[in-house]
Amino acid sequence: MGWSAVGEIAPEPKCVLLGVPHTSVVDFVVAWAFYTSIGGTPNIMIKKEFFFWPMGILLRKMGAVPVDRSKGASVAMHSIQTMQKAEKMHLAIAPEGTRKKTERWKMGFLTIARLCNVPIYLGYFDYGTKRVGKGVRFMPTDNPKEDLKKIQAHYAALNLKGRKPNSYSCGNVEPKLIEEDIDTEP
Repeated sequence: MGWSAVGEIAPEPKCVLLGVPHTSVVDFVVAWAFYTSIGGTPNIMIKKEFFFWPMGILLRKMGAVPVDRSKGASVAMHSIQTMQKAEKMHLAIAPEGTRKKTERWKMGFLTIARLCNVPIYLGYFDYGTKRVGKGVRFMPTDNPKEDLKKIQAHYAALNLKGRKPNSYSCGNVEPKLIEEDIDTEP
């Protein structure tokens, strides 16, 4: 597909992998192809209704985990419970929560990572350069609002281009790269 993979799989058995920018359903294909090409298995939460035969078999092979939203449990709580039980889980999440332009990102990924005591990797796919990577490592603190500002500022500094460029926003933050736990990636 002409993309360059940057970096390696996350070394920890459990982590949260962000996929930014999320402007198209094609982003899933690019991110999944990248992570599997470097030897990883990304896990994504998908509502249980999609796990019918034969689709369920394919989704599970791809690392998908069914979520039952009918019992009033949030996806974040289900993700926390699933991650705590798992021996290995690299949970892939699009923090924007939608493919449409939004200034307000969802914060569930921070809650999941903090309560499971796992790192977050600031994964990216840039349609401008056709580079995709797991990004830098970030450990959440007890201040999710500040963490989100730092994460959005990091993404703003990367000047990423989405498949649909007008559908991507990091919010109103001053661009700044996160310097702690920097990998060798841009």
